[in-house]
Amino acid sequence: MSHTAVDPIMNAMRNVPSYLTRQDVIDWVYEMAGLLKPDSIHWCTGDQEEYEELCRQMVDAGTLISLNPEKRPNSFLARSDASDVARLEDRTFVCSVRKVDAGPTNNWVDPKKMRAKLKGIFDGAMRGRTMYVIPFCMGPLGSEIAQYGIEITDSPYVVVNMRIMTRMGRQALQAMGDHAFVPCVHSVGAPLEPGQLDVPWPCNREIKYIVHYPEDREIWSYGSGYGGNALLGKKCFALRIASCMARDEGWLAEHMLILGVESPDNKKTYVAAAFPSACGKTNFAMLIPPPALRDWKD
Repeated sequence: MSHTAVDPIMNAMRNVPSYLTRQDVIDWVYEMAGLLKPDSIHWCTGDQEEYEELCRQMVDAGTLISLNPEKRPNSFLARSDASDVARLEDRTFVCSVRKVDAGPTNNWVDPKKMRAKLKGIFDGAMRGRTMYVIPFCMGPLGSEIAQYGIEITDSPYVVVNMRIMTRMGRQALQAMGDHAFVPCVHSVGAPLEPGQLDVPWPCNREIKYIVHYPEDREIWSYGSGYGGNALLGKKCFALRIASCMARDEGWLAEHMLILGVESPDNKKTYVAAAFPSACGKTNFAMLIPPPALRDWKD
């Protein structure tokens, strides 16, 4: 008696959520699954149960360490691989059609050449892993200025953090309606062979790419699971792709910071500006005032 193997991709595509009615989204996810070759596909709902289950799985895998629930309830420590600890400016590319449109400080490669290179790199990149589909919204759901994206990733760490940083899952997909979305493809670049054990922080130590196609409004990221390299709604969409959208549509996209400092006599002073990378924004926010300034608050 012969048995026909069940194609996990076809099987997962039969389980498309009933609330997803856009055929273009279904077709794109199916196309990406064919390239990436995951073992399974998970359509993210964004609900609390999903979040807790993924966190539990990552604790079991050693990716997350639960902190003291009395001192830091619902909090975890994640220790990345030593090779995956920062944004990769030298591996970040803006592949506009014209080199001049990439700007004077960005790395540029002809988009046709980059697409050909990435096609080979991403082929089978999710083998042995789950492919998560994350619809997300940058901005309030239903807002006229909200922007939408769908990130495909093989990292549960990305899923739980996108839930914190964006409106994601079912509610984002329903709010998106027929609105255009930015396709975002991310892989840690560490496919698993049958029987191969995973590591707590999967990544690719040798090959990393963070690539933007401004005219096509597309983002592709490979090899890193860290921060803005993997959470593609952050720097990649909200700054790089959005700045091109804003230029074409007549608005402005910029990373803004509001600093607030309160003096001992309860006077609050605020400064709002567009601050560049590595200028001390996070350091300031986490600063413990020295004894001479202990009565000041930030």
